[in-house]
Amino acid sequence: MRLMLLGAPGAGKGTQAQFVREHFGIPQISTGDMLRAAIQAGSPLGMAAKQVMESGGLVSDEIIMGLVRDRIHAPDCESGYLFDGFPRTLPQAEGMRQAGIRLDWVVEIQVPDSDIIERLSGRRIHPASGRVYHIRHNPPRLTGVDDVTGEALVQRDDDREDIIRTRLSVYHDQTRPLVHYYEEWAAGGDPQAPRVARVDGTRPVDEVRRELEYLLVLDRT
Repeated sequence: MRLMLLGAPGAGKGTQAQFVREHFGIPQISTGDMLRAAIQAGSPLGMAAKQVMESGGLVSDEIIMGLVRDRIHAPDCESGYLFDGFPRTLPQAEGMRQAGIRLDWVVEIQVPDSDIIERLSGRRIHPASGRVYHIRHNPPRLTGVDDVTGEALVQRDDDREDIIRTRLSVYHDQTRPLVHYYEEWAAGGDPQAPRVARVDGTRPVDEVRRELEYLLVLDRT
C-alpha cells in the first residue's frame, strides 16, 4: 500500500493518516523526519541538507528526492508507505514520477475553506497539558479556562484566522493542483499512474475512516 493523503490544514489528514499507518502496518514518511534522520546519521545527503539549512536556504528538491529514494528502500517500507507532506508541488510530483517512486493511491480529504476556518480558529489549548477545546464543538465548562486546572486557555498563532487563510491559499496554489496532475496521468492510461479518490472530510471521523478502509482494503482483495 503506497499512498499519499492530501488535504488542507485542518481537513483531518493527520487523524486518518494514523488509521492508515496502523491498519496497514506501513510507515508514515515525512520530509522533516527524513531530514533530521539523515543529518543525525551524517549521510552525504544529510550533510548537504544541513549545510543549506544552516545558511538559511531551502533544501533543494534534488536532495529531498534522494532522501525519499533512500527511505522507501528501508526494510520497514517493504509493505508500503504513506507520504506525509511530500510531494507538495508539481515539480516534486514530476520528480517522483521520473524517479520511478510508485504510488498506488492519491486520496484527497475535501473540506470547504469555511469549515476549515471554523474548525481551526475555534481551537483553544491548555499549554501545560496539551488539552484541546473548541469554542463551539468542545467548549470548556467555563469560557476561556481549562476544566482541570482552571488556568487560561490560549489560541495558537497558527489558529488565527488570518494565518489560516494564508495557509489555505498556499495549499490551493501549490499542493491541490497535484490532484489534477495525478488524475490527468491516470486518464492517460499509464499503468504506473496511481488511482485518485476524493473523500468528504466534513463527515464524522469514523465515517471518513470507514470510506478510506473500503477504498484501500477493496484494492487489496
